[in-house]
Amino acid sequence: MSSIASNPPHGGTLINRIVNPEQRQDFLDKAERLPRVTLDDRAFSDLVMIAIGGFSPIAGFMAQTDYNTVVTDMRMADGTPWAVPVTLSVDETTAAGLQEGTLVRLDDATGRFVGVLELTEKYTYDKVKEATHVYRTDEDKHPGVKVVYDQGAINLAGPIWLLERDPHPLFPIYQIDPAASRAMFAEKGWKTVVGFQTRNPIHRAHEYIQKCALEIVDGLFLHPLVGATKSDDIPADVRMRCYEIMLEHYYPQDRVILAINPSAMRYAGPREAIFHALIRKNYGCTHFIVGRDHAGVGDYYGTYDAQYIFDEFQPGELGITPLKFEHAFYCTRTSTMATSKTSPSAPEERIHLSGTKVREMLRRGELPPPEFSRPEVAAELARAMRVAQAV
Repeated sequence: MSSIASNPPHGGTLINRIVNPEQRQDFLDKAERLPRVTLDDRAFSDLVMIAIGGFSPIAGFMAQTDYNTVVTDMRMADGTPWAVPVTLSVDETTAAGLQEGTLVRLDDATGRFVGVLELTEKYTYDKVKEATHVYRTDEDKHPGVKVVYDQGAINLAGPIWLLERDPHPLFPIYQIDPAASRAMFAEKGWKTVVGFQTRNPIHRAHEYIQKCALEIVDGLFLHPLVGATKSDDIPADVRMRCYEIMLEHYYPQDRVILAINPSAMRYAGPREAIFHALIRKNYGCTHFIVGRDHAGVGDYYGTYDAQYIFDEFQPGELGITPLKFEHAFYCTRTSTMATSKTSPSAPEERIHLSGTKVREMLRRGELPPPEFSRPEVAAELARAMRVAQAV
């Protein structure tokens, strides 16, 4: 099969903002004469995601009209559902040196020329309003809110261009962009594909809900996030190695594709669940797993708030079907993985550990129990923790 996967991208067209060779040379020729803006890690991730179509139908950093309606209504100005603002913020001094209607050179944190912004608009915005609507809190203890409060007071808007799509320095073979993933799904003959998002190492509860989903679709798209995360999250290379181990030993390899998601975490809980679902739609997925406290942090969100938010949209409006799973655990009575929907067990007969508890165990040199983590994965996490502590 050579046809593209059946689920269309969000908005109907897969965006491609990667320059062709002629455009690239033109921008390089102009580079030293253009005003510069330096991107932090999240802004660079956003630049890449826009360029490869992961944020379709967005073709650049959001104009004020789209920004305002996304913040308040989870929709762009034309009514298209979108849950998280995608903006480029700078301080007032930097903004004052930029003129609307001109090109702006975008550099990464090392000073490398990576992209171009066609600057159409500069606007101020209300940081507290963004925080309370998107993150449901105005506390700067929330990592996503802190990013908003720390960033510049002016948003720059306009279409972008990515100068070059570089291979990922750690995971080049897993860098599968939306056009490629869609072609792979079509090649495999998959009509239905379920996407899975995580920023944590895979454990038995993840495995259980992934395999439950795999019973009802043609393929599983494992899509761990490798962009910017909190400093205490398990590093991306460790998480990817855990997935490689699981695929080698415990999954049907012809029905699973492992790829990286280069976007950055917002920790926006319910809003980010919608955001993550639409990203996977752009990669070609027809279904998306939403489990316990998706994209949550601390106790800012209810256990299943990230599932309830999907009910705020009309059936079919998002163009991707959420598969909602309750918190999975190992049931000692039935000796299997289960949820409260399928297990007759009492609370004391259920083994489930949070990511925080697992990290604490690993720091003490303890392996998570096999009821929580496959032994090979537990051993890899312990090895990584020993290396980290030795540094």
